[in-house]
Order: sequence, then C-alpha cells, then structure tokens
Amino acid sequence: MHNEDRAGAAGDDAPGGPEDRRADDAPRHPGTGAPQGPPGPPPPDAPHPSSPPPSPPPPPSPSPSTVIDGRYELLEPIGSGGMGEVWKAHDRRLRRFVAVKGLLDRNAMTAATQAAALQRARREAEAIAKIEHQNVVTVHDQVETDNQVWIVMKLLEARSLGDLLSSERVLAVPRAANIGLQIVQGLRAVHTASVVHRDVKPGNVLVRDDGLAILVDFGIATFEGADRVTRSGSVIGTPSYLAPELFAPASPGPTPASDLWALGVTLYEMAEGHVPFAGREVWEVQENIRQTPEPALRYAGPLAPVIQGLLAADPRERLDAATAEAMLREVLADPSVPNAALAASATHPPTAVSTPRPSTPSPSTPAPGSAATPPPAAATPVPPPPAAGGRPGRNRGRKAAAAVVCAALLAGAGWLASRGDGEEGGAGDRAGSVRGQGEGAAGSGSQERWKDTHPTLRIGVKDDQPGLSMFDTKTRTYKGYDIDLAYAIAESMGYGKGEVAFTTVATDYRSTALKTKQVDLVIASYSITDDRKTASPGGYSVDFAGPYYDASRSFLVREKSSKYTINDSSDLVDLRVEVCTARESTYETELPKRGFTMAKSQPNTYQDCLDKLLDPKSDVYAVASDDIILAGYVKANPGKVRQLEPINGAEGYGVAMRPKTRILKGEVCSALRTILAGRIWEDMYTENLSGLVGKKNPPGRPDLTECEGF
Repeated sequence: MHNEDRAGAAGDDAPGGPEDRRADDAPRHPGTGAPQGPPGPPPPDAPHPSSPPPSPPPPPSPSPSTVIDGRYELLEPIGSGGMGEVWKAHDRRLRRFVAVKGLLDRNAMTAATQAAALQRARREAEAIAKIEHQNVVTVHDQVETDNQVWIVMKLLEARSLGDLLSSERVLAVPRAANIGLQIVQGLRAVHTASVVHRDVKPGNVLVRDDGLAILVDFGIATFEGADRVTRSGSVIGTPSYLAPELFAPASPGPTPASDLWALGVTLYEMAEGHVPFAGREVWEVQENIRQTPEPALRYAGPLAPVIQGLLAADPRERLDAATAEAMLREVLADPSVPNAALAASATHPPTAVSTPRPSTPSPSTPAPGSAATPPPAAATPVPPPPAAGGRPGRNRGRKAAAAVVCAALLAGAGWLASRGDGEEGGAGDRAGSVRGQGEGAAGSGSQERWKDTHPTLRIGVKDDQPGLSMFDTKTRTYKGYDIDLAYAIAESMGYGKGEVAFTTVATDYRSTALKTKQVDLVIASYSITDDRKTASPGGYSVDFAGPYYDASRSFLVREKSSKYTINDSSDLVDLRVEVCTARESTYETELPKRGFTMAKSQPNTYQDCLDKLLDPKSDVYAVASDDIILAGYVKANPGKVRQLEPINGAEGYGVAMRPKTRILKGEVCSALRTILAGRIWEDMYTENLSGLVGKKNPPGRPDLTECEGF
C-alpha cells in the first residue's frame, strides 16, 4: 500500500507518477510506487533543454519539527509529488493524526506570482472545505503560512483502487459499477461546490475493506471555468486520464466534463484491465484518441454504454454526472432507486449497442403452451445506433436517453452483439436441413422446447481467436468456426439468426457467465475436463455437450530471439523459459507438472499472452495454448512468431451449459449429431480453419462422449 494512499488526499499527483499504473500497462507492486522496466520520462515540470534559466529556488519545505498554526505538528512526508507538499501530522488540539497538504506548487512560484497564487489557493481551500460527502475525503481545516496554503484532511487507512487493480487486474462488472457509482456521486458533490478535481484516476480513489470508495487528492483541483494552470507550458494531470478538449487551442481549461472523461477512463480500466488510450507522453495519448476514438470493449458488458458515453470526444456530447449515475444504478439494478434512468437529468443519450433483431412476429408474446412470463428484455426495441461519423445531438432529451438506457441495460446492454440479418454464407444458412433432424429433435408435437421460455439464445464466445472466434470492430459482428457452429446449433433449436445474442467471455469468466445466467451456452474453445464438470476453479461446475473439435497442445515462441534458441518444447523446459497461458486454462495446472516454468502472473486471455510475447521488453518468451488457436495467431502476425510441434495431449472442445438443464443439453446434442454427421462440420472447417493449419481435410470427427444418454 502506498503511503500516499493511507493519507486520504495525499496521493501522488505528478503525471506519470506511481499511481498512473496503467498508462503504459506496466504493473506496479504495492508499496514500491515504481513501475517495472525502464524509468519513465521526466516529469512535466522538468526544464526543457531550451528553456530559459529556472527561477530562484523556492523557500525550503518545512522540516518534520514544524508546527503549523501552533496546532498541526508535521511528522513525516507522505509520498512525493510534483504539486504541493503532503505530510502526516498530529493535531495537538484534538489529539488525532491527520493528513496535511499544501495546495501551492512551490516550484512554480516566483516573487511576481506568489501573491496571486496565494489568493487563488485561499479560494480553492475554502471551496474544498465546504464539500461534505461520504465519497469525498473529509477536510477538517484550512491553514495559511507565509508561503503556503494548507488543507487538513482525515487520515485514511485504505487501499487505493490503483493498488487493487495492480493485484486483481480487472474487476467484475458489478464491483466496477459500484465503485464507479460512488466516484460519480463524489464528483457531483465536488462539482456542486464549483470545484473541478482535475486528476480523477485509480490512484486517487481509496477503497475501504467495507467497499466504500473515497475520492481523494485535491492538490491540483481548480474552480470550474478557471484559467488553465500549467507547469512549463503543459497541462497539469496524468496523461492517460486527460480529456482531449484540454489540448484544444481555445480550451476553456478543466471543467466537470473533463473530470467525467477521467471517470470513463477509470471505468474502462476497471472493466478491461488497461487504460483505453495508452502512452507515457501527452501527445501519445492524444494521438491514440484520434486514431481509435472508440476503443474496443471486451469485458465491460452492461457498463459499455456508460463508458462509451463518458468517452465522447466532444464534451458537449459527453454524459453528464446525473445521467452517468442513473445508468450505473441501472447496471446495479439498485432496488432503492427504481427507474433511475428516467429520473436522471440527461443531456446526452448513451451510445446505442447492437441487440438481436427479432425474426419472428411479436417475440414478446408467450409461445403457445408456455408460462405467462414477462417478455424477455432482449426483445425490447432499441433505437438504431448513430450514423457513422458522428454522435447524436446532446439535446434529444431525457426520454430518448432513458429509452436507450433502459432498453440497452434490460436487454443485456454491452453483453449483446449480433450478426446482422441478411449476411450470406453463415452457418445458419448452411444448417437449414438441421432443424428437427437427429435423435430426440425438439419442436415436434407438444414437446417442450428451450425456446419456449428463452426467446433469445445467449451464447458466450471469445473475441480474439482468429479462425475460431473474432469480433470485427468495423461490422460489430462475430465470425469464425465457433460462431458458425453456434448459428448451426441455434438453427437446429428453432432460433433465427436475429434471435442469437453473443457475449464475449474470457477464459477465467466462462463458468461465472453461466452461473450468473448471463449466457445459456458457452462455445469458446472450452476444453472438457473432469474438474470442470465437478467444480470449476471458481467453485461452479458446468455441463458439456460434445466434443465438437479436438485440438492438440502446443507453444508459440518469438520468430527471432536474442536471448534463447528454441527449437522444440524440450528447450523451454531446459532453458526454464517463462511460459504464459490464460488464467484458469488447463495449461495453468498441467504444464508445471511437466517441468515448464510458468509466468508469475497469468492474464485472463491468450491474446494478453500474445501481447507480452510480442513485447521485446517482456520476460515472456513462450505462449501455451491449443494448436488451432496458436495457428491463428501465427497467421495474424507473420514473421513475428512461430509455432512449435505439438506436445502429448489433446483438448476436446465442448459446448458448456449450466448443470441440470436437460432440455437444453438434449437439443444441443441433437444438433451436434446432425452437424458432425453431414457436410456442415466439414464446410465450417474448410471456411475457417483449413487455411490456418495448412491442411485441406479436417481432422477426424470426435465422438460425442458427453452426449451419451441424450
């Protein structure tokens, strides 16, 4: 735990400081405050070689023996930052420990600017002291000395969100939404006091053991509409969290909207595991924003509309705090705030997300013979997404915003991304003869069908496995072998293509997605193992139908390595090369038994492992996965990586579902029997996988061992 985190508002506010843990995606170890790898660039207040000679040195900082206002004895400095001074102090009058922070950047003060700076700091201290909110650090007092204005705050013993992310990498959507909701509530109190925080980021949010999130560090706060304050000509703040409008020539300076942008970055980081726009320098971050204004959201689920709305490049179209709060409440389904989205004072409707397009009339009407249940959320109409090249206007009103918020969240929001109607060549088209065929086919007579109570078939898939399952950010559709198989199974079960909804699931999240009923099926290179059938690593067992494909085990290594010569897998063992694999994959437990050296911390996707392998500064020199997955990575990165010969062992991919769903398993097994018996399976292989493995003919058809008795 960083010392500055224990001090409430005493976080490090120097751009690129220790709490900017995700700006370059390099994890920081709690307590060290230093990134792994080479040191970062000098702080923005470092003089440029061509700058004029610096001003005379500022007055020396107080020593630990200093007593401010005859009351606050400074005991020890807390952290280090480019702005102000932060101390742990003892309040002699009330006999308690407090955090004391100076608001002035002593390095930036000169004789000519000191008077104006002091006056401004006085006003800021008065405004900050008036903020009273459980999600904002408590300010006890304000004190002025000859050359500094101090705020005295509650000393907090809590872990920073930055430290939390360093250890856990990503947070579950409900937890991220809960923390985000508390941050935005704190920001509303801050903005009501006409103060702009200016440095909202994980390092400046403390999370107590009871879950309370507290916004801290007002060392660089300013008034709304105040002139932009810079150090050596650069905007103050942490690069990865700075809103793009702050760098416009006619920028009004920091505003509440720029704080909300930083909140959007923080929400993205909690859900996705890294910042959306990386870069150590401001120009790098801004260039990334320009090139990819809508970063991919793989795990955000129902948080996606909130994040997208907060990351609107135009501050006039960005979600305001009230709308963001209402949407986060909807994500959490807070029973104490019904219809929160409708009650919000919305100024901008959130970005629409794609949802299944019903292909049958009145999908909200219960099927004959089915229970009179409420219509499924997925059938709720959702306004179409904005036209390419622009976002909807900000004055479309509260009702439009509420309609999109409610429809998107109730329909599964960011969890859903469907393949468009009319697309040619999909497995659904090839599988026309599948429906109703095979042993135990559903839909005949009055036999109960899964679709009777589940009008939308929700399927968890991967989005980063070329050939198997990829998400195309341009067309907003999934494609690949697993996707074609999913459509073929759905067709057999009586679903049209518009009634299938896909959700991205990481390797370590698949069983959770099933347990929490976010999806009905998972078709995501899910290897069938006994331990997963009895109890998954997350404590939840799953059932399988299949296998539908058998893959071999293999490794991916760098094409050229200056450190190792790797010819086969035995070299990995002999050289003790660090191997990366997906968290909770079969490789994580199997490879150490065979003598392989595993990376100390495994990510939750194979794509993350590939990113480490491609990074020349990384200690990862090999990635373990299935041969078909690795073959896709080789084709996508020609000349950069190569695949080793497979090792002993095979991975049988199964269609996963919750236990005791006999109707669902029976229908899936029936569909798989027909698919594997005919040309459909071969056609899917030829279209998606043969080019990856370089083999025209598919491997032998697997036996459906998990479908015996169905």
